[in-house]
Amino acid sequence: MSKRKPSHRRKPETTPQSPRNRLAEIRAEIQDVQQQIEAKRRQSCVIRTAEDFKSWERAIAALTNQLSALLMAEATQAALDDSENRRQARSFSQGAGHTVKDQGRRDVTLRTTCGPITIRATYFSRNCDLRKESKGMYPMLLIWGVHDRCSAAVASEISKLVAMLGSLQEVEQVLSDRGQPLDFKTIRTIAYRFASRARAAQRAGSLNWGESVAGRRVVLSTDGGRIRIRTTKRGPKTAKGRNRYRTDWREPKLLILYVVDEKGEMDREFLAVIDGTLGGPDAIFKLMEFYLSELKITTADKILFVADGARWIWNRVGALLERLGVKPDQVNELVDFYHAVEHLGQIAALQSRWTAAERQAWIGRQRRRLLKGKIEEVQAAIDAVCGSRPSKALRRERDYFKRNGGRGRMDYARVAALKLPIGSGAIESAIRRVVNLRLKGPSIYWHKTSAEAVLLLRSYYKAGRWNHLERQALTTTTGIAA
Repeated sequence: MSKRKPSHRRKPETTPQSPRNRLAEIRAEIQDVQQQIEAKRRQSCVIRTAEDFKSWERAIAALTNQLSALLMAEATQAALDDSENRRQARSFSQGAGHTVKDQGRRDVTLRTTCGPITIRATYFSRNCDLRKESKGMYPMLLIWGVHDRCSAAVASEISKLVAMLGSLQEVEQVLSDRGQPLDFKTIRTIAYRFASRARAAQRAGSLNWGESVAGRRVVLSTDGGRIRIRTTKRGPKTAKGRNRYRTDWREPKLLILYVVDEKGEMDREFLAVIDGTLGGPDAIFKLMEFYLSELKITTADKILFVADGARWIWNRVGALLERLGVKPDQVNELVDFYHAVEHLGQIAALQSRWTAAERQAWIGRQRRRLLKGKIEEVQAAIDAVCGSRPSKALRRERDYFKRNGGRGRMDYARVAALKLPIGSGAIESAIRRVVNLRLKGPSIYWHKTSAEAVLLLRSYYKAGRWNHLERQALTTTTGIAA
């Protein structure tokens, strides 16, 4: 009876060359390209037409781009071979959350701003994941901020295009025109993971902007927009095997924080803070608390919280400022003046016996009283038109003015005298620029996680704080990287 031969688990194919050989290969390629550049420089060429100029320009750019990519590859490979970096990579891999082993060196191609480069890096994974490269990691590359085979600069640039342009298809076209083609899914993965890393660093308290609002006059505001969110329906699929889904309207909530000068104009030296979430009222106030704490809001000279009259806002403002330790005499609360005037218009519209001229005259009279701080006279005029048995709609409008006026949120004369804004136009503008011009439109709907990612990217881009978001995404911890 023949003995059964023991089965041996087949090891994955690895590159047999040593890392030193890869460095030698890169340097040989550099010499070859340098010789081509020198030959091109010595080549006699007289530019006579626009086509000649274009051809010469492209030929030189192709060679210099190739050289810059090789120089980047040389520097990267030399750094990977450094003993201290190798020790750091091994230490980093031990904190990955599960046991991983050194599986040797593997060739990996990275996207960099210089172009694609191929280097040989140490790969770590669990033994059961030998054939699944995506299940392991290249620790040194993670330490350098390389995710999804992209350098930090490339991931930032692609994410910025996602924030800037109207759709992922437009980003795909722009990159193709630049000679850096990427498919739709890759672009989406890079940008959304960039946003996820930035948000994760933020949740970990790793903002570290090094800024404060000490001695400044700060304006806070929040409001909601409208986008459509796609959710999968339960039940049978379509004839083509696709999931059925709904596209319900949801309200993404945005916040804005900015500084005004002594004239009441926005201070351009301090970049506004804009952010948003689909998480609901508590989530947006948690975000606001995070930013206010980071910027040391208790050191501000004056604070104005201005918004429309929505109860979900004003029911949370007091508790937020109390948690932050803000003194009551630092804070002014104000209902947006222009929203208040809209409510006056709604009261006038409900007076069926009035002519159009009478409605406009009444609105104008109450508007002037509001600006002069005469909220009691406005309230008396509203009570007079409501009468003893007002309709439900009139009662709602009357209560709006009683609720907000009684709590000092309609003292527009006093706030204007402090040279502070009496309107919430800044948040309205932010919603238009962040939500309406990017996430809202006919036949546009989002998965919730995708909308959250684009909200973050677009908010920081429009606030001019992209470099801050980039730093957050680069704040890599072992937990985030693994």
